[in-house]
Amino acid sequence: MITFLIALALLICGYMIYGRIVNNVFGPDNRETPAISKEDGVDYIVMPSWKVFMIQFLNIAGLGPIFGAIMGAQFGTASFLWIVFGTIFAGAVHDFFAGTISIRNGGESLTQTIRRYLGSKVNWVMIFLTVLLMLLVTAVFTSGPAEIIASLTPDWMNAYFWMIVIFAYYILATLLPIDKIIGKIYPLFAFALIFMAIGIMITLFVKWPDMPEIWESMGVKYDKSPIFPMMFVSIACGAISGFHATQSPLMARCMKSEHLCRPIFYGAMVTEGIVALVWAAAATVFFSENGIIDAVSGKPFTGAMVATRLSKEWLGPIGGVLAILGIVAAPISTGDTALRSCRLIIADLLKIEQKNVSKRLLITVPIALCSMGFLIFSLSNADGFKIIWRYFAWTNQTLSVFTLWAITVFLARERKGMAYLISLIPAMFMTAVSVSYIVVAPEGLHLVNANPYLVGGGAALILFSIFVYSQIKYNSKRK
Repeated sequence: MITFLIALALLICGYMIYGRIVNNVFGPDNRETPAISKEDGVDYIVMPSWKVFMIQFLNIAGLGPIFGAIMGAQFGTASFLWIVFGTIFAGAVHDFFAGTISIRNGGESLTQTIRRYLGSKVNWVMIFLTVLLMLLVTAVFTSGPAEIIASLTPDWMNAYFWMIVIFAYYILATLLPIDKIIGKIYPLFAFALIFMAIGIMITLFVKWPDMPEIWESMGVKYDKSPIFPMMFVSIACGAISGFHATQSPLMARCMKSEHLCRPIFYGAMVTEGIVALVWAAAATVFFSENGIIDAVSGKPFTGAMVATRLSKEWLGPIGGVLAILGIVAAPISTGDTALRSCRLIIADLLKIEQKNVSKRLLITVPIALCSMGFLIFSLSNADGFKIIWRYFAWTNQTLSVFTLWAITVFLARERKGMAYLISLIPAMFMTAVSVSYIVVAPEGLHLVNANPYLVGGGAALILFSIFVYSQIKYNSKRK
């Protein structure tokens, strides 16, 4: 528990100290925000700051800080290190600048930011990856909650029934103005997710379990895969996630002041890091008591099984119900904003105005059908869901690589001195993670003899060289 307490304190101090440094690099001022200058009653709407924070938190959280942290806990208490340092120095920086750059450029979407700082050729790759990620997110965050709801309802309301209901909700939430559904119910869902984490954390303090400490050989490691790069992909949303960069612009279009950027963007990511840390600690206790194989079924514990059992056993009947509600609400709330982000990205690309509902419907229906196709594949294939989830995880982290390099170029061009180092270092690290993962992972190239450190490090150095060359070229043109 000492490791857990130190990690928790570091996350809080990270927001108070490093978050302030990052905010000073950005330099918020009193200029008019896009929510005011471009107000359209649909996507550009001024909302209360507390509500924007809750929506941002729920948008970026989903199941990531729960399931990802549980999976990451199988690598031992080394997962605590990645959650803490990944959140403070990578994830929160990534989310913060994805939102602030959007605000400074009229609420532009992520793909427009990539085009602005990395060029049109890179942008086309980014558009493909972003749209693919949005469709995968919508698909993978449908089946899980549908199965949980089905287990609590009559037999005729099976998982397929609830998948249809959830998809219908996705379409409705994507079409309606952001303050009609998302702005009203998301704060409640966010409360359920936070309540669940607080309840688990209080139980940890009460139980004060004998948890392996970080200095004890990194704790007990259950997963046989190498920590690098596997753990850094398993724990995505609890440390850094490219998906977050697609969500920050949504809230950038609803903020009344730039001075809210630190608590909303950096703060929401630190809050998610705390949630992930709590679940990683609880999962560490769970695995130390039960192992990673269910004695009844003989199958490995899944994230849903661990989260549900911990909620029921640690929080009691009422707390368990609220916790399960959070587990259901989190992925659904991520799925609908993913579809909404996809609509806005395509609308920006094709220059289709979105104030008219018929124009929104024109884009929403086709992308919903594409996402449903991924869902049908996952249901019809024995390993379909596992395949889609793994590609979702890799695409997610690869997206963060593009975003971090775009942020680095932005800081190098528009901020003085070495400010770009705050994003350059995580950009190089995540490049190494993403490239090495796809090279050695079973669902990737699966080159078993490849050294992930050499492959990933080489890729990071190549992109660093391109960055240096492009900056020299850019600076020479300005003279």
